Amino acid sequence: MNPGHGTRPLSDTVHVSATLDKATAENFPVAPAFLPRAWRDGLTAVYGYARLVDDIGDGDLAPGGHDAVLLGLDPAAVDDRLAMLDALEADLLRVFGSADGPPRHPLVLALRPVAGAHGLTPEPFLGLIEANRQDQRVRRYETYGDLVAYCELSANPVGRLVLSLTGTSTPERIRLSDAVCTALQIVEHVQDVAEDLGRDRIYLPAEDMRRFHVREADLAAPTAGASVRALVAFEAERARALLDEGIPLVGSVHGRLRLLLAGFVGGGRAALRAVTAAGFDVLPGPPKPTKSGLLREVATVLRTAPRKR
Repeated sequence: MNPGHGTRPLSDTVHVSATLDKATAENFPVAPAFLPRAWRDGLTAVYGYARLVDDIGDGDLAPGGHDAVLLGLDPAAVDDRLAMLDALEADLLRVFGSADGPPRHPLVLALRPVAGAHGLTPEPFLGLIEANRQDQRVRRYETYGDLVAYCELSANPVGRLVLSLTGTSTPERIRLSDAVCTALQIVEHVQDVAEDLGRDRIYLPAEDMRRFHVREADLAAPTAGASVRALVAFEAERARALLDEGIPLVGSVHGRLRLLLAGFVGGGRAALRAVTAAGFDVLPGPPKPTKSGLLREVATVLRTAPRKR
């Protein structure tokens, strides 16, 4: 599988590459070179699809309306996020045998051989679309439970897909994977408070904001005051606890998959360490971990993850 090549025009190839290149900005490795080729291809296809869904939901698509055209819409529809998500869902269903031909968008078409080879179902892919539909309707979360329910759609399907792609899915691993993925989503929300507010979204639960006496206006300041820092520290600790809960997932597998999953957990831990090093002041911009910091955290996860035989 090589998305964007074959009979696709060069413009589509460049367009696909620009989307996949965004993987370098993630807190964790998406498809590292040490993995078997089949796994890398599958993970890259899943990432490309997930990135496309998020870019539609966030309004971050490349200008010009090319993605709308690829999905069978008028270029002007690129600004209608719900229409774009509906068109993407229709294209996704073509992966799983919809009657009106093959998928039209190259990032969706890339899923077809992966889904066939691994017996994937539409549900996790549909969950990612539904999370982005929710982003168009819901811009504040009252409780932590509400936020976790959102993560069930926005993050947990990705971890479940990783387990399916590697043939290691079990109920216990799914439970642990969900903890890790929810944690990674919360880490991202903690890092991106200012960016999210610029989109009129707040993923810090309102009940926690009241508890720490934080107003929405406080989140728009150039730097965080003591109350905002305390709130960010509180949410970061929640994410850290979930990552710790998920560490046994790493110990439950072997070989290169063990290293990949350690990269996911270690990436989240390294991002939290960067937030802590910034004094929990995330308002000037998202604190990012260093490569050396990431490697140290991955090594710690590998050393501490309990092994199951």
